[in-house]
Amino acid sequence: MDTDPAELPADVKQNMTRYKAPPGLERRIRHGLRAEGSRGLGWFERVRASWKAWLPVGASFACGALFAVAVMANFYGANEEDAIEQQVVAGHVRSLMVGHLTDVASTDQHTVKPWFTGKLDFAPPVVDLAQQGFPLAGGRLDYLQERAVAALVYRRRGHTINVFVLPAGDARTRMSATTAHHGFQLFEWESAGMRFWAVSDVSRDDMAQFVAAFKAAL
Repeated sequence: MDTDPAELPADVKQNMTRYKAPPGLERRIRHGLRAEGSRGLGWFERVRASWKAWLPVGASFACGALFAVAVMANFYGANEEDAIEQQVVAGHVRSLMVGHLTDVASTDQHTVKPWFTGKLDFAPPVVDLAQQGFPLAGGRLDYLQERAVAALVYRRRGHTINVFVLPAGDARTRMSATTAHHGFQLFEWESAGMRFWAVSDVSRDDMAQFVAAFKAAL
């Protein structure tokens, strides 16, 4: 029968030998008890216990993943219009910075238009707007919406106007409206089965006049 040390006679308690437990003994005992408890469970019970333990973590991860997908889809969906604006402005700035404004330099529309033959799978319309104050400077190949496009170059009192041309059926997105982006005027319109994006640092009035003249010439 177990005896409570408090019930021992005073002389026995005074002369009894006491031993201090070695470091880590309690930890080893607890570990052993947990191991024995686990071995006492059947395979199914252990799997179920493990599954229950990880279920909150897995559910949290799944919810987080779905939330991230939803946020990214919303972000890209909401910014498709911004993306086309950025591409148009980037193409314009790039043409001015690298000294590659034109692949064919000519003020003659009958020289610029045939130059694109065989280089693109469509024939971009090229108009002469010199009498309206927007002389043609030439054309080049550029890249927009992950494909090659035509870029027509016009001048306006020392400023450059780039017009990117792509078949309307191949254009994936539209700009929400005529807009200004980082100090550049952007216009978008559709005519003759083509989608046009015009960009320049000219004034808004000059840009509107240019677009109206271009549309009228088509």
